[in-house]
Amino acid sequence: IPTRDQGRMLGRCLKSLYRVTDYKNFEVVLVDHETAESKALKVIKEFESNENFQIIDFSGPFNFSAMMNSAATVAKGQILILLNNDTEIIDSGWLNELVSQVSRPEVGIVGPLLLFGDYTIQHAGIHPDTKGLMRHGHKHLSSESSGYFNRLKAVHEVAAVTGACLAIKKSTWVDLGGMNEDLAVAYNDVDLCLKARDSGLRVLFTPFARLLHHESASRGIDESIERNRRLQDEIRIIKHEWGSFLDNDPAYSPNLSFDGGGFKLNKNPANNFKTIF
Repeated sequence: IPTRDQGRMLGRCLKSLYRVTDYKNFEVVLVDHETAESKALKVIKEFESNENFQIIDFSGPFNFSAMMNSAATVAKGQILILLNNDTEIIDSGWLNELVSQVSRPEVGIVGPLLLFGDYTIQHAGIHPDTKGLMRHGHKHLSSESSGYFNRLKAVHEVAAVTGACLAIKKSTWVDLGGMNEDLAVAYNDVDLCLKARDSGLRVLFTPFARLLHHESASRGIDESIERNRRLQDEIRIIKHEWGSFLDNDPAYSPNLSFDGGGFKLNKNPANNFKTIF
């Protein structure tokens, strides 16, 4: 769990993790990015006495990939769960579900259903988008929606899942070389998923693990010129690395519009169909 200040949010994340999760054999590695806020320091002190809780320090510019690589190095478990500090556990069986799916030998990475605070969908898999590289599908639909062809009621393959909550075997993490630290903020999770798929492993989304995600509450939205420049640099990196493979989505037909997961028919479909009378 990477964190910096935002004590109220961090407290909500950690308290829900310990109180709600029904499987208790887990370890928390908190990556502290120069926290100075008194509330956050108080929350960290409250939890640091737990036997299954350790803190590692990170300094310098925000780099999610570097933070996760450092945490993975010291983590003792066989399964790694990347978890944002702006998440909140609402489903007691979420950890059992993620671990049971990612433990399958053919599976590389698994992501859950993430919901906004109003219980509409924030993440249900990531899909290609010609305008912005990749976006979350089914976004803002009701949490009870069945989705496109009932896919929100079934575990299925997707192009990628978000690093806000992501499960991966530690052995797979090591084999893939962890996260690309040149992708400090954006697309590091997509890059990791593409590496898994490129190696022959499946990336799954499961609707049977649900969390709240108070999106980008600690880091904010990319609005400044500096942040936009950084984002464009990271887009160039991932496009150079993966090229046309970015458009290869096992959960998204090429006959659908590449609007980032809206599942609308493409006005110019990739395949031609012959009508038979």
